[in-house]
Amino acid sequence: MDRRRFLLTSLAGALAAPLAAGAQAAGKVSRIGYLSPLSPAADATRREGFQQGLERLGYREGQNIAIEYRWAEGKLDRQDDLAAELVRLKIDVLLAAGGNHTVRAAKKATASIPIVMTAADDSVASGFVTSLARPGGNITGLNTQTADLAPKRLELLREVLPSIHRVAVLWNPAVPERAIDLKNTQVAARTLHVEIQSVEVQRPEDLDDKFMAMVKGRAEALVILPDPVSNTHRAKIIEFATKKRLPTMFTQRLPVDAGGLVSYGTDYEALFRRAAIFVDRILRGTKPADLPVEQPTKFEFVINLKTAKALGLTIPPSLLLRADQVIE
Repeated sequence: MDRRRFLLTSLAGALAAPLAAGAQAAGKVSRIGYLSPLSPAADATRREGFQQGLERLGYREGQNIAIEYRWAEGKLDRQDDLAAELVRLKIDVLLAAGGNHTVRAAKKATASIPIVMTAADDSVASGFVTSLARPGGNITGLNTQTADLAPKRLELLREVLPSIHRVAVLWNPAVPERAIDLKNTQVAARTLHVEIQSVEVQRPEDLDDKFMAMVKGRAEALVILPDPVSNTHRAKIIEFATKKRLPTMFTQRLPVDAGGLVSYGTDYEALFRRAAIFVDRILRGTKPADLPVEQPTKFEFVINLKTAKALGLTIPPSLLLRADQVIE
């Protein structure tokens, strides 16, 4: 039942590149820096999407490209040092393989090396680019729209659980964009007559205490807002939710593949494949300032029917028909 689509704005046509093996002049090896806030395991799907995108464009590691990987292991404060380390390696382009916190670290490290964003939230308001059509400076890439999607996630969760009254929202105040997500969720909650329990987590070692707070707060479902801590430790979150029979709403498909209940958001694997096209254009000589920033216009809704059955939930047929993928 996989009907996923990832459509980009009409600006994307300007980036179409031939899938030819001659991506680089003979003998030239370009160096790409890859900065991720996650662990290698948590980053695997995104990394594979980026690698697939490069391969489709004729790039082969060890032949015409070399990729330097740096992972912050869920620790945001490590990213500045890792970005500076990559810049010292004299890379040709730096992929910020994370949200705004990763882009900020990359921007702080260099004003000259091209930077490709992969998952920025409102890159204009965040000061990364002048405009989507004309980025200016050394940064371009892809936006996500997580803040706009926050109310929709709560609406979908309410359709799965019509009688729900109290929802815990797990978020990291060290990531400023998540405060906007939380506020939008709270606004939607008032309309839906749902009470929100705000659960702040900044460090992995805080998770156990926060889990207990959800239990004491009598949460009936859990919304997980994306950040390096929750992404890196998604298995622990899913284990807790499964044990406590707590339905979960994620922003990405991967946790639902691993046992979460539902997700609604951007297809990150497709996003990272698309990022490879930006890297290719830059390596061919196009300036970041001349590459329009892209935004997704289609988002995927995924339901894990096995998890629903384990929780004793019956997903409405109308909701199953609207899902981009149902895991059975």
